[in-house]
Amino acid sequence: MMATSGLIPAYCKGPALQKEIHSVMKNAGTDQLDIWWMGQSGFLVHWNGRCILFDPYLSDSLTKKYADTPKPHVRMSELVIAPELLDMVDIITSSHNHTDHLDAETLMPLLRVNPEIAFIIPEANRSFISDRIKCNQDFPIGLTDGGKIELKGFTFHGVPAAHNTIERDAEGQCKFMGFVVQFGKWTIYHSGDTLWYNGMVDMLKPFHIDIAFLPINGNDPARRVAGNLNAQEAAQLGHQIGAKVVIPHHYHMFAFNTADPNDFAAAAASLQQPFRVLQLGEHSIFT
Repeated sequence: MMATSGLIPAYCKGPALQKEIHSVMKNAGTDQLDIWWMGQSGFLVHWNGRCILFDPYLSDSLTKKYADTPKPHVRMSELVIAPELLDMVDIITSSHNHTDHLDAETLMPLLRVNPEIAFIIPEANRSFISDRIKCNQDFPIGLTDGGKIELKGFTFHGVPAAHNTIERDAEGQCKFMGFVVQFGKWTIYHSGDTLWYNGMVDMLKPFHIDIAFLPINGNDPARRVAGNLNAQEAAQLGHQIGAKVVIPHHYHMFAFNTADPNDFAAAAASLQQPFRVLQLGEHSIFT
């Protein structure tokens, strides 16, 4: 179904979504896990009155930047929510420096309305990030692959991401990362942007991941951008690491760099891999 604007409509958006999030935070049961897909690779995760916002892109900055260029970023879907309405965020992440994961037009308003927010980043990207969002270099909390930090009831583990390769700075620190997060009875994995790489399954499997957020847009050199897992690979990775549920991401944002979530659903079903495909702004509950 398409909105009258021609964009894929959000299931819930704007002030109505803000109201829903606050209501869920007030009424959710102990250890209930709540997830909303915010578009592209962005997810809001709520547990026990705390919210993590993974890699949000909530603007049209890339569409404006690449208008009238050989690589237009034509938006496919409605903007789910203005960043300044997300006034309940405790922790935010950026897995790497690409704008759909590190967007100043998204992050700066979020920081203003959440004065106690913590910002988790790859340590290798500290200087770049502080320059982009105009923050003090000491403000972000840097994480390295193999490292972990405990923050506000959550334990974050840094894992490498290959976009398209595992790229490191002069100190050997990963520039592209994913995050495994443990809290209460839950363990979730947000991949960032990544391809499959040697050792990935052996590294992730011991975490006994409940929810894996994995990209499905694939790796097509004709797009002239770094790639990701495709639908089949995402289903296979989720299956091999033993994820209890896989939720796909990185599609339905830009027309030149997307995928059909139905292909992922078919691939996951063929492997008997449990999954959920979320609509934009849709609330999904895990108990």
